[in-house]
Amino acid sequence: MELTQTELERAFAEVVGRALAEDIGSGDLTSEVLFGADDRCKAVILLKEAGVVCGLPVVSAAFRKLDQAIELERLAGEGELVAAAPQELVRLTGRTRAILGAERVALNLLGRLSGIATLTRRFVEAVEGSGVAVLDTRKTTPGLRILEKYAVQIGGGVNHRFGLFDAVLVKDNHLRLAGGVAEAVRRLRSSASLPLEVEADTHEQVEQALGLGVERILLDNMSPSEVATAVELVAARAQLEVSGGVTLDNVRAYAETGVNAISIGALTHSARSLDVSLEVLEP
Repeated sequence: MELTQTELERAFAEVVGRALAEDIGSGDLTSEVLFGADDRCKAVILLKEAGVVCGLPVVSAAFRKLDQAIELERLAGEGELVAAAPQELVRLTGRTRAILGAERVALNLLGRLSGIATLTRRFVEAVEGSGVAVLDTRKTTPGLRILEKYAVQIGGGVNHRFGLFDAVLVKDNHLRLAGGVAEAVRRLRSSASLPLEVEADTHEQVEQALGLGVERILLDNMSPSEVATAVELVAARAQLEVSGGVTLDNVRAYAETGVNAISIGALTHSARSLDVSLEVLEP
């Protein structure tokens, strides 16, 4: 499954709408007293540390939800690597209540998505030249999956599964409940039309899956040396994916074993938000 521009824009609008409703509720008690409905101001959004910029379309959606006529000037590109901070990302001119009302939602999402894109870029750079794809997982923030997987794309990673609906992946709990690799594969072959991926945490399970003609095998929580042995065993007769225990310190070792892909839950569940801020400019 690939994200279309229409799907992205819909997701941006839905997330922004929910977040603004959560934050503003029945009204911004402070700004509605201090500023008139037609008061205007100028502001700038800053990235205060080095990283990959991600989330500018979401920023635009947040401010335009409250002020359709707001003027936004982008000073950095989506996906741009900012090496020297602070860096101005966006300049805004519009209604004061709208700018202050959308500020926190815009910054929260911008910082979160930029953090994911930045961490993803670091993993992608760590395996550069190996031919291995860096994949994300379903370990995303509930309600933010499309946005977080979009950030992985911006960082140079590859989206794996968007949900339980678009791929067949037989994991350890499936195997326990279904009676093992052979029985699980037999049942799925009788009804599923999609290629099968089976999780294996031992070389014996790898051999079983291979013997059943499974197209893709997920090597779960194996060491680089154990993965290298599995690569020799499979001999390119199935696609191999590594998952579990992968860090920036060891990802290169896994990539050099000859696997096809490495899936990393940390891209989305452990990425630190980048430091961003909005500053109102002097009139």
